[in-house]
Formats: sequence, structure tokens, C-alpha cells
Amino acid sequence: MKSYKGKTVLVTGASSGIGKAFAETLAEKGANLILVARSGDKLKEQASELEKKYSVQVGVIVSDLSEPGSAKKVFQQTQTAGLSVDVLINNAGFGKWGDFLEFDLEAYTSMLSLNINSLVELCHLYLPEMLKKKDGGIINVGSTASFVPVPYAAVYSASKAFVLYFSEALYGEYNDKGVTVMTLCPGGTESNFANVANSEIKVPKEAYESTQDVVNTALPAFLNNESYVISGFKNYMSEILPRFLPRKMVIQLVGNMWKKVTGK
Repeated sequence: MKSYKGKTVLVTGASSGIGKAFAETLAEKGANLILVARSGDKLKEQASELEKKYSVQVGVIVSDLSEPGSAKKVFQQTQTAGLSVDVLINNAGFGKWGDFLEFDLEAYTSMLSLNINSLVELCHLYLPEMLKKKDGGIINVGSTASFVPVPYAAVYSASKAFVLYFSEALYGEYNDKGVTVMTLCPGGTESNFANVANSEIKVPKEAYESTQDVVNTALPAFLNNESYVISGFKNYMSEILPRFLPRKMVIQLVGNMWKKVTGK
């Protein structure tokens, strides 16, 4: 794929943060959109603004992808509407920061359902048509936590490690068939993510990258057929450290850093 113009892109978690920035930037590039999120009113307002501003078509699907069966319902709605998805952006996800036992199993089950299960299901549902066209592909949003175990964010970092390895495996299977599967690995980003992760933790604003910078890194990398991309130069340390240090030392270093973040 050489351009986003005229393509149909489905974005999950599209009503805020990185997902919203993806939607705005892709509309500016001439892509038609399918926006998926839980916030129906926000999505409708967002869709109306994008259509007026950029003269593109924007559809809305209200769905909580942490609920079992929701991914299939999203797919069925696009099928019923006769929409062919060229690019799938699996951006929806959340984390929890703190001691592992600080949160109940229901929170972790919901996190894994959203971060892993729905992502896998959407890939499985939308890949066949991409393969028929031998074009397009998938951007799965991972994290710099994809590269290292993160004490005090154990389930989240493990879920994002899954996203990275799963996506890289799909890249290996389908890249020579014209379909790109890329993992986007941002670090701390200006969004509501931190509030959901743990509203008690305050991280300095200057530690965060803008959502626009993340998207500006992701979209050219995808067109360049990359298997993964890390957003923000300083974030490359997350990938480099495990290559040179013993894993026990990596755990200690990351754990000490996250102790400060979480105030443990």
C-alpha cells in the first residue's frame, strides 16, 4: 500500500488519545474511516466534524471490545454495511498500575479480553479480505512495555508482549502476500490512559509524548512495510537494554523505576 487516500481504515479506541489522533490524521490524508469506541455521543460528534472538515466518509460503531463476542459484532456490522476494511488499527486497550494484588481478577480479565482476545479476533476476521486484495494490513498498538517485564504493571506488560510477538509472527506469515502487520510501540503518551491505569499516580506531563507525534511515527512506518516501530527516540532503551543485560538485572532496573512511578 502506497497511500491512505481513498482507503477505508477501522480504528478501535477512536474517541480519545492515540485513536483519536489516528482518525484525524488519516482523515486529513483522505482516508475513509470506521470509528469504534464505547462513547457513542463522542464518536458521532467526531465523525461529523471529520466529514465536514475533510470531505471523507466516517462510520461509527459503538462497542465495548472488552466484552466477549463484541469483535464479531463489529465485523458483522461492517459486513452488513458493505464496508471493506483496508487497514485495521487495533488501538483500544488499557492497563493497571500498582501491586498485582491491588486489583481484582475482574479488572485483569477485562484487560486481557480487550488487549489480547478482541485484538486477535479482529485480526482473524479482517485478514482474509486483505489477503484477497493482496493489499492493506493491520497496525496493532503495543507499548515499550512489550519489550520488558514491568513489575507493578505485570498483566499489562505481559499483554503487550503478546501483541508484539503475535503481530511479528503475522508479519512473517503474510508480508510476502502483500499484507503488512505492524506493531506500534509508544511509551508514555498524553492521553487518558494513566488515569485509567491508576488515578492516584501522577506522572509529570513533560514525561509524555504527544499523540500526534506517535501517529506521525506510525503511519509512514506502516507504508514503509515495517514489522514494528517505536515512537520516541528515548523509548528505544526499552528494546536495547534486554539485549545486553541479564534478565534479572532488567527486572530490577525496571522494577525500581516503576516503584518511583507508583510510589511503592
